[in-house]
Amino acid sequence: MQGIKRRIIHTLSFEIIGLILAVPLFAWIFNDGLVHIGIMTVVMSLIAMVWNLTFNKIFELWEARQADQRRTIRRRIVHALGFEGGLLLATLPLIAWWMQIPLWEAFFTDLGYMLFFLVYGFMFNWSFDRIFGLPQLN
Repeated sequence: MQGIKRRIIHTLSFEIIGLILAVPLFAWIFNDGLVHIGIMTVVMSLIAMVWNLTFNKIFELWEARQADQRRTIRRRIVHALGFEGGLLLATLPLIAWWMQIPLWEAFFTDLGYMLFFLVYGFMFNWSFDRIFGLPQLN
């Protein structure tokens, strides 16, 4: 599986599985309702899907220019940190507004999401590549 089909399947499966895992966990952690946390998490997921398509395209363009194109553990770590760092900046205002908390609290809340999705993203992407193979980097 290659190209845009690969990116769409990757993005949708990443977000759906992530929501199934994250919403109950964060509703429990924040002692908040599933619907309230769920809506915020779905909006964050939509932001993440757009960022995911954009970031992965940029990452693959960069990766195609590298002498060694293997997806090593180090490369996966760089990928996960870059993706989550950009997403943190995009979702911080949403969390502060939705949860009616100051930006500094929203930052730590967003860090909680980021840490969860950092680990999840690393495991998901490694598994996705193992199941579907690597993209052709031309």
